Parts: sequence; structure tokens; C-alpha cells
Amino acid sequence: MRRHLFIIGIVGMLAALFLPSTAEAEETQIIKLHDAPLLSVPEEIPDQFKYDDGVDIAYPEEGVKGIYLSGYSAGGERMEDLTGLLAETELNAMVIDVKEDHGNMMMDLGSDMETIQNASIDHIDPEALMDHMEEEQIYPIARVVVFKDSLLAEARPDLSFTHPDGTVWKNGRGESFVNPFSKEVWEYNVEVAKQAAKLGFKEIQFDYVRFPEGFEHRADTLDYTLGDYENSDKDSVQQRVDAVTDFVGYAKEELEPYDVDVSVDIFGYAATQQEAPGIGQNFSKISSNVDVISSMIYPSHWGDGYFGVEKPDLDPYQVVSEYTKVENEVLGQLEDPPTSRPWLQDFTASYLGSGNYKPYGVAEVEAQVQALYDNGVEEFLIWDASNRYTRGVDYSKE
Repeated sequence: MRRHLFIIGIVGMLAALFLPSTAEAEETQIIKLHDAPLLSVPEEIPDQFKYDDGVDIAYPEEGVKGIYLSGYSAGGERMEDLTGLLAETELNAMVIDVKEDHGNMMMDLGSDMETIQNASIDHIDPEALMDHMEEEQIYPIARVVVFKDSLLAEARPDLSFTHPDGTVWKNGRGESFVNPFSKEVWEYNVEVAKQAAKLGFKEIQFDYVRFPEGFEHRADTLDYTLGDYENSDKDSVQQRVDAVTDFVGYAKEELEPYDVDVSVDIFGYAATQQEAPGIGQNFSKISSNVDVISSMIYPSHWGDGYFGVEKPDLDPYQVVSEYTKVENEVLGQLEDPPTSRPWLQDFTASYLGSGNYKPYGVAEVEAQVQALYDNGVEEFLIWDASNRYTRGVDYSKE
């Protein structure tokens, strides 16, 4: 009975507040309680609501200076040698394959997603790896290859690009891609990233965030879904740009509660043009959605004459310096630019042919690093697919 009387009393109070009296029945009364909405989402999630992975590794004060490790190196005998390299130099970070180029997970991620479980290789003990990284205070970055994924493409052709006969398309190297228009592909890769963050990786680096090279020449000959972009009134180039950019934005938002930085690898030439039309990479749009942008600016990857350099691989300082000037200008136009952390070359590009390349060693690596420093860029990553990095390099800022 008391409850009923209480409710009646509350209703009466509300009626007195909001309903007009008899004398005021002909006038409408609006009571303004508050300017702000009753509920709002904070721009940044408070620390107490972020996931705590229990791994205590701080962001390097002098900036990230890292090397790439395949899953086999990280989970094998090479790890000791590469740890020694970091101990004897200014290097302080490792980019480690979590999901590699073929689509395999190099460790048990503990995900409930069956597709991820089926693609997992138990080569790295993640707990032992993080114990080692924490003990050595090596900043751990998880490399997640996104849209180049032969394993998923073969398992789920509907998520890939197929020929009219239903077979999955492959590039000249026998590799397949999955479809950036597919939200299911987005969710799959972000789930990988979330599990990597929970293991203790402090940054998720997405690689191959793009369509296959030359896709504009085969887009009309393959079968694939456009998903939510099917009704877009934009042309095919902008649809691809939107798909790639939207994935990055989606990933950044989904990973916010996990207290990790998000970075993207991108072709260096994307910064030198409005966008790369076939692959869907727009440097400025991607950069606006990440914490770190890592352009792949290996001197060997530029065509003859780029930046006015006749043979780019022969002049690593000039190529990196000229590129960085362009990138600085582009990033300078953004309201909240990410950290620039380019990929540099520590391999010999003999495939370019005689007269177009030279052996890369101490001088060539140092020249690239110095070119970054001279243009105000303090962070970098070193790439060699075999993980056999040049010894004796001085990575310090002169």
C-alpha cells in the first residue's frame, strides 16, 4: 500500500511540474532543465575503463626505433641474437608478426572465433614472449596483415575476389586478397588485433590495408560484393578509398578500450599524390585515423627519376630526405597529425639489376636515418625480410 501511495505521490508531483493549471490551460509551458544532453560519450575513455594487460612496457622516451621480426624469428633461436642487437644500439622496439602475410596467426590468440583458431600456428608462446619483452623493456608492436590473406580467401571465397567460374583470384605471386568492402573481413581482423592487445602488445600495426595492386584493371572482371558501398553515388576509385579509410576508422574506434596505439603501413608514393586509385589508399585520410603512420620509403622502391634522383637505390639519403619533405607538408595540413615512423631499408635490392642498386650496409642505413633526423622525424623502423640486420650501425641523432 505504501508503494502505491508513493508512486501516486510522485505522479502528482510530476503533474504539478509539467502540466498546466486550469488557468493556464490555453498556454504551453516548456521547462528547460539543462543545456547538455543527459547522456554523452566521452571523447576519450577514462583509464579506469581500459583493458589492463598486466604488461608494463612504457613508450620509449626517445621515440620508437624498431626492427621487424617474423613469427619464426620471434619464436625461435634468432630472438636471442636480435635482442642482443637492441641491447647494443639505440634500437628499442620490435614489430612482430601476429598475423602474417599468408593469413596464419603465429600464436594462440585465445579467440573464440573458430576461423581464427583454424588459422593459428602455435609457434610463439605469447606469455613467454611478453615476459621477455617486459624484462628487456622492448616496446612490442603487433603486425597484423589485413587484406592480403590467402588462407581466409581459400576458406571463404565469398569474402574474396573470384573469377566467373568461382575460383579465387591470385596475383602473379600466387597470393590472394580478401575484400575490403566486406564488414565481416573487418571484424575478423579487428578481433585478431583485440586479442593481440590483450596479450600485451602496446601497438597494433595494420599492414596491407589496401586492395591488390593494379585492382583498377581487373575490378570489372571479378566477382565480389560491394557491401554497404553498393548504393554509393561515388565512382569506383572513391568507393575503394572509402572502404579502406572506413576500415581504419572502425579499427581505431574498436581498439580504443584496449589502450593501444594504432598504426598503418602505407606505400610511400601515396603521400606524393592525392590517392593511389587502384589500391584505395589516401594518405591524408588514413593518417587522420591513426596514431602512427609508417610509410614504406625504401630507396629501392622508387622509380628512376623520382624526386629528381636518377637511380634512387644509389642515393638513400637524398631519396629519404626528399620524401620526408613531402610527407611533412602533407601531415602539416592535418588538424591532428599522427606520429611519422617510416620504414627504412636494410637489404640489398639486387633484383633491380646491375647499375641500379648497390649493397646496403652501415653507410646506407645511417644515411637514411640521418635524412629523417635532418627533416625533424625522430622515429623509424628497419626492414629486412630475413631479419638479418646490419651490425655496427649508429642509429643515434648526431
